[in-house]
Amino acid sequence: VQLQASGGGLVQAGGSLRLSCAASGGTFSNRGIGWFRQAPGQEREFVAIINWSGDSTYYANSVKGRFTISRDNAKNTVFLQLNTVKLEDTAVYYCTAGPPNTYYTSSSTYNDQRVYPYWGQGTLVTVSS
Repeated sequence: VQLQASGGGLVQAGGSLRLSCAASGGTFSNRGIGWFRQAPGQEREFVAIINWSGDSTYYANSVKGRFTISRDNAKNTVFLQLNTVKLEDTAVYYCTAGPPNTYYTSSSTYNDQRVYPYWGQGTLVTVSS
């Protein structure tokens, strides 16, 4: 599975941005799709995940209530809507795909980067004051 993240850019604090993750080269509708981010000088961290069915989503506490993850299986695309962005949201955002038919319910699982075999190249989000 190849993943292509896009939609990053420069946004003012308090503004909005929508990231997209387009998948190709494999099955998409039966995979959980997640977003991670890595800020300068920091470790990569979990942001959000949507299960393959689209009926359950999980978010990091730092983005809960501000970010929304969704998917369009007909277009093999997952979206991450960033609202009310903060300076600390500045990072490279990576989308990732899990193994087929894996349904995520435990934070100890979906927070773990090792459970995701496929990663996109990342898209940079820069929040300015």
